[in-house]
Amino acid sequence: MKPTKLVPLVAIAAIALAVGWVLVDLVDRVAGRILGVPWLAAVALWVLAIGVLGWALLSRGSLGHKPSSGPATATASAGGDRRMPPLVAARTAALALAASRTGALIGGFYLGIALGLLGVRDTPTGSASMAAALTSVLACAVLVGAALWLERLCRLREGDDAP
Repeated sequence: MKPTKLVPLVAIAAIALAVGWVLVDLVDRVAGRILGVPWLAAVALWVLAIGVLGWALLSRGSLGHKPSSGPATATASAGGDRRMPPLVAARTAALALAASRTGALIGGFYLGIALGLLGVRDTPTGSASMAAALTSVLACAVLVGAALWLERLCRLREGDDAP
């Protein structure tokens, strides 16, 4: 698995931004109303972001890279090894990969909605929807940051692939 690059994440976010912006205009033209953004979306995204960040913080020690020889190896073989099993580490890396792309996609979408709602931000519905959308964007930024950090923690260094 290759490390995540920022260019694909920005591209995903840009495409989702365009879709969100067009959706706001489409709802306004077809239904004649302001697109509402539920606060539950922002809460759910914050729960997800805090979960991935918590997993990164808890996994930091067990994904740490220790020397492969010396006294630490003797301690590790005596039962003091806190290293994460390889399968769990691989699943953690897959989680980080999925979370970064999900955060970019949803964050771009809600940013597009927030930009589309700029014209109606003075109305109560427009103001509430814009605040919920921007809170969701902030949660997605935290999610992407935590996911990229978690992915970096899962990365093997030179010589770390030895059993």
